[in-house]
Amino acid sequence: MPSRIDPDALRAQLRPLTQGAELSHDARYYQAYYGLDLLHHRNVQRRLGRFSVHDYEVAAQSWCPEQPVATLLVLHGYYDHMGLYRHVVDWGLRMGFAVLACDLPGHGLSSGPRASINEFAEYQAVLQGLLRQALDLELPQPWHLLGQSTGAAIVLDYLLNQPEHPQPGRGILLAPLVRPRAWGWSRLSYEVARRFVTQIPRRFSENSGDPAFLDFIQTKDPLQPDILPTSWVGALSRWIPRIEGTPRSLHSPIIVQGEADMTVDWQHNLPVLERSFTAPDILRLPGARHHLVNERETIRRAYFDFLSERLS
Repeated sequence: MPSRIDPDALRAQLRPLTQGAELSHDARYYQAYYGLDLLHHRNVQRRLGRFSVHDYEVAAQSWCPEQPVATLLVLHGYYDHMGLYRHVVDWGLRMGFAVLACDLPGHGLSSGPRASINEFAEYQAVLQGLLRQALDLELPQPWHLLGQSTGAAIVLDYLLNQPEHPQPGRGILLAPLVRPRAWGWSRLSYEVARRFVTQIPRRFSENSGDPAFLDFIQTKDPLQPDILPTSWVGALSRWIPRIEGTPRSLHSPIIVQGEADMTVDWQHNLPVLERSFTAPDILRLPGARHHLVNERETIRRAYFDFLSERLS
């Protein structure tokens, strides 16, 4: 283990997020290990806790400046967890936002079979739980929803299919998942594999232009799953036709897409999203790979400036 972080032990220490308990020694170590303490932001109230959704104990944390002007809710990508999103939290705090994030089931500090999900509808239940946390914490509106990859899929699903719920400010979709790259072959492989195995070994990809990030997740991150469950691929295969057949929405999300992305089929996905939303605001970044949250600094600066102009 590259650190002394024990996710099961730390999860057992977590109290409900809304109780705002003092961070334990292990919780402080966790935040410092991933750079989530963000000590250069002064007078920020930090919380690390949990909330329950279905059979899951979902780990969540918040950062709240003294007088926040809005709230940024963050949903991470597949295989990710909150610990990898310090750049987003830092940007949100510089914007004057309160920031609220959670680990998806099976990821990070949250419970559930690793990197798995029964149906993508469970992700919507988690988002609803996160919105309830924002309400209970009395975080200021507008509530902007930011998602990376699978997190962006959760946000776009919400925008397209939850009109009866309170609407957020802007949806921010970073490298959004609709279809993964080479989906036809992946789906065929899944149909064969699921008859014989429940999981296959994970293959790490060079999904960022930042060598330090790639080294960290492959050698130093104790919360990285090392398997691909066939159940997750099956849930994705049932979600894709439903989301691609959803009627057009009046929402106008902000979409950021790298043109060197080899994880999602962005040439297919962008036209789908342009049809699904009303005049989405799209930034395409030549040379940017999939993990935009942890791309090299020049790329992060470019899209954070783009977002700042539209959310100011």
